[in-house]
Amino acid sequence: MNAPIRHVDPAQPRFDWTLAEIEALFERPFMELVFEAAAIHRRWFDPSEVQLSQLLSVKTGGCAENCGYCSQSQHFKTGVAATKLMEADTVIAAAAEAKAGGAQRFCMGAAWRDLKDRDLPKVAAMISGVKALGLETCATLGMLKPEQAKALKDAGLDYYNHNLDTGPDYYDQVVTTRTYQDRLDTLAAVRDAGLSTCCGGIVGMGETRRDRAGLLHALATLPAHPDSLPINDLMPIPGTPLGDSEAVDGLEFVRMIAVARIVCPKAVVRLSAGREHMSRELQALCFLAGANSMFVGGKLLTTSNPDKDTDAALMAELGLRPMGTAAAPVA
Repeated sequence: MNAPIRHVDPAQPRFDWTLAEIEALFERPFMELVFEAAAIHRRWFDPSEVQLSQLLSVKTGGCAENCGYCSQSQHFKTGVAATKLMEADTVIAAAAEAKAGGAQRFCMGAAWRDLKDRDLPKVAAMISGVKALGLETCATLGMLKPEQAKALKDAGLDYYNHNLDTGPDYYDQVVTTRTYQDRLDTLAAVRDAGLSTCCGGIVGMGETRRDRAGLLHALATLPAHPDSLPINDLMPIPGTPLGDSEAVDGLEFVRMIAVARIVCPKAVVRLSAGREHMSRELQALCFLAGANSMFVGGKLLTTSNPDKDTDAALMAELGLRPMGTAAAPVA
């Protein structure tokens, strides 16, 4: 890949990236790529800080979508039973427990194609209650209409998660029950309501490096970069079309983190699903390359996640601390 890369000013995010430029970033020598990403990270963030988030499935299973990676789709036999939407009090109690365990953001996920107006009052009550605990609030509820996005904002929602999943050219290999434009329309409704966007994707679904570059190109050329950018490493689920997918090489995953940091420098880059099967060393490289958020708690929706003690030991070993907390005094 010989496409020239225009100068990257760490102090000025760009919105005019070309796909060829992003592909060229992926092709850079690994050490140079990580060094540049780390330098840009330090321009916008304290590299020793990591935001800690916890995710709760507030409505599990029975989703009408056919996302090929998902255990909660009604199209696949994965053993995940459909449940009703949880009561607000139960969710708020779980959020309080998460905060006591060190979480700074609480994310609520529902396995829906889209948010129904009939469910909006209960969801709004959850959000208001979690916000009152002093936590940042995030929700992922499927597609939204503009008026629903505004109602969530009024309830106290800070972030709305709606991932693009992969690049536009590979998208129909992953899901066919909604289009890429459907996802972009929901993101527009979220931005127009004044909510912060949480938007990223998944690697390891059989896509090529060009497809991964395509995902980051789509994110980096949005009218506003995602405020929060999750990069998930596929957790293969038996019974799903992607259940036998071959894992992406660890260094390739680090490249994904580094390029995300370079093209969306102000985003909180989230090391999301997949940490359960990552080594400590691989996670360390991801944080070095610009990741500065991770999910804590032993479960992510229906898949496993490292437990609290494992994460605490990793952070201590790497000299990391929760975002916004004071550094330990030097002995």
